[in-house]
Amino acid sequence: MKTSKKILMILLCTMVIGLYGCKEKNNEAVYNNQEIKKETSQKSKEEKNTSNNNSKDLKKDTEDTAKKNIKNHQNNEEAFPQNIPLKHNNEDICILMYHSIDYEKNNNLRMPKEKFKEQMKYIKDQGYTTLTLNQLYDFLEKNKPIPKKSVVITLDDGYVDNYTNAYPVLKEYGINATIFVITDCIDRDNSYLNSKQIRELQANGIDIQSHTTNHQELHRVPYKNQLQTLKQSKEVLEKLLDKKITCIAYPCGKYNEDTIKAAKEAGYTMAFATGGRLGKKSDGIYSIKRIGVYANNGMNILQAYLK
Repeated sequence: MKTSKKILMILLCTMVIGLYGCKEKNNEAVYNNQEIKKETSQKSKEEKNTSNNNSKDLKKDTEDTAKKNIKNHQNNEEAFPQNIPLKHNNEDICILMYHSIDYEKNNNLRMPKEKFKEQMKYIKDQGYTTLTLNQLYDFLEKNKPIPKKSVVITLDDGYVDNYTNAYPVLKEYGINATIFVITDCIDRDNSYLNSKQIRELQANGIDIQSHTTNHQELHRVPYKNQLQTLKQSKEVLEKLLDKKITCIAYPCGKYNEDTIKAAKEAGYTMAFATGGRLGKKSDGIYSIKRIGVYANNGMNILQAYLK
């Protein structure tokens, strides 16, 4: 009887130990699974953070490169060639106005690329300095001297061929130029520049400025509407390019006293009209005259303008 009790006690102890051991193993397995999940989750978060950081770093590097290019261009624009004749703002300045750089029969606003290239080559070969708008402003408002043989190149409206046709020519000859963009056309009309092209142009020394939102002739609308389109186009470009937009070209060169008042109120520091003659300080900084260059103009016309 005693032997039977001993055997029974041994069996009970064995069962209890077995059950306790299974419980410990189950707890250990659950713990291990939780640790694995925790490690996996932590690793996933780390990989995600690394990916996000890499994307941010890449975006920052791209933005920094673009800003560096703009800064370098601004620094370089201050230096003129040494030992050349200079002039002050009591003399005139030739400001040329182009539009589309492409061919279209019987459309004088569209200048063929070959003709545009011929003109830019002439400007380069004859030793003309192509001014930035910053340099033009300093010349007109601060009387900072510029080379006697200076010219300003502008293109109105922001056609896509300014990127595909004009831009390569300007790069080839190292010519400064400004494109006045109609902001409502950006990313909406394939005939005009898109955001990516505009950013590339600005980052590579082709200045982008405002030509209003919709190319409405400003002198035909009330002051309130003029101010609205001038402000909106400025804001769009400033957001797109992360820079101050300081210049406006009036659509068709039309303006009145309200236009000048609105341009000042909107925050512009310089504005351009047309006029078909050389620009001068006496025109006023908000009504600078430009000379239109058209497809039917021969080289002799350009040469006469420059002289």
